[in-house]
Amino acid sequence: MQTESQSALAFSVGHRTVFAIAVPMTLAYLSTPLLGVIDMAVIGRLGDAALLGGIAIGSVIFDLVFTTFNFLRSGTTGLTAQAYGAKDQTEIRATFLRALLIAVAAGVAVILLQGPFLAIGLKALGGSEEVQQATAQYYLIRVYSAPFLLINYVVLGWFIGIGRANTGLALQLLLNGLNIVLSIWFVIGLDWGIAGVASSTVIAEVTAAAAGLTLVLAAKRGQPWPAMALVFDRRQLLRMASLNRDIMIRSFALLGAFAFFTARSAGQGDTILAANAVLEKLVIVGSYFLDGLATAAEQLAGRAVGARHRPAFDRAVRLTALWSFVIAAAISALFLLLGTHLLDLMTVSQDVRATGRDYLVWAALAPVCGVLAYQMDGVFIGATWSRDMRNMMLLSLAVFVAAYYVLFPLFANHGLWLALNLFLGLRGLSLAWICRRRADRTFQPA
Repeated sequence: MQTESQSALAFSVGHRTVFAIAVPMTLAYLSTPLLGVIDMAVIGRLGDAALLGGIAIGSVIFDLVFTTFNFLRSGTTGLTAQAYGAKDQTEIRATFLRALLIAVAAGVAVILLQGPFLAIGLKALGGSEEVQQATAQYYLIRVYSAPFLLINYVVLGWFIGIGRANTGLALQLLLNGLNIVLSIWFVIGLDWGIAGVASSTVIAEVTAAAAGLTLVLAAKRGQPWPAMALVFDRRQLLRMASLNRDIMIRSFALLGAFAFFTARSAGQGDTILAANAVLEKLVIVGSYFLDGLATAAEQLAGRAVGARHRPAFDRAVRLTALWSFVIAAAISALFLLLGTHLLDLMTVSQDVRATGRDYLVWAALAPVCGVLAYQMDGVFIGATWSRDMRNMMLLSLAVFVAAYYVLFPLFANHGLWLALNLFLGLRGLSLAWICRRRADRTFQPA
């Protein structure tokens, strides 16, 4: 039976509640792969497969560096949503300040360590000499966006956590819209080549960070910020550190899987590398449709845990799963119908187009294979069940690598794609199996 204080924190979850978060965040997230598609398209118009490969490998290096710190977005969302569910205004603000301090420190460290990161990335991912030269040029400019990109992670996660998805949408549209406009201008208008793509990213990240911090200050105008003693509270810092550690390991493993995919693509030559890179961008587009619902699961699951309200939690899990499956099926069907046209749009290389058509079906299957992985990630992040999420990611990664070494000798690049889809499917099924048991433990009477 609920206590009076728990009843005051209770809230209902319906289709409208889910879509009030999912729709704006889907639009926000879609602008990110759209940026990647346009970057590939403007470079693809130059007709040089090595430049496409350079963008692909450079992006993977930054994903390995930056998305390793994705806990600054997702961890901030989960902790903020729980404080929001508990109606703890002081902890909402303290969570933001803790994450902001980590973001600034980590961003400066990335700049200082740019040389070793680049050397390790090039050695691990390979590619021809021309591809590596293009990668280095791209990386050594874009790296200066690091502190601002990580600040943007914190700001976005915080606004999602307090249920202001529309503000998150506005900031992402500013960031990626400005980046797209500048990328087209610098590459096509000013003929800056790959340096233009990198420069546009730096300018856009700085602008979005300034706008985001201004909006955070405006949101809390007239309310006191917590004392530093509370911000550095040992118990809360250890909680954040534990959550961030697990999410970082999970993110690193996820990016490691895609880095492995890119490296194995590069080992098959520039044409397959470029074709797989283009198809991977389509997979990312599909994942961002699903990530909007996963974000709704984050906020609603976290809020339910903070409020200790099991009915809202169960309803959020069911509704986000339902709509995730519906959207995943629609995305797969769309890729099967229009995938060849998208390939033609993204590159003028006839060899890359022809090779991409041979493997298009695997990219089309990825949304269906990965649907539970995306949705369950949202639930587990919001509920801060990070240890289980980390462990299932590591298990799935091990299966992916083992499957590659079995399947690639038999089916070549088809085997690589099949192993990737097995990885996506296993990750979601394993988390779904654990979810109810974790919920029973979390919501049991104190």
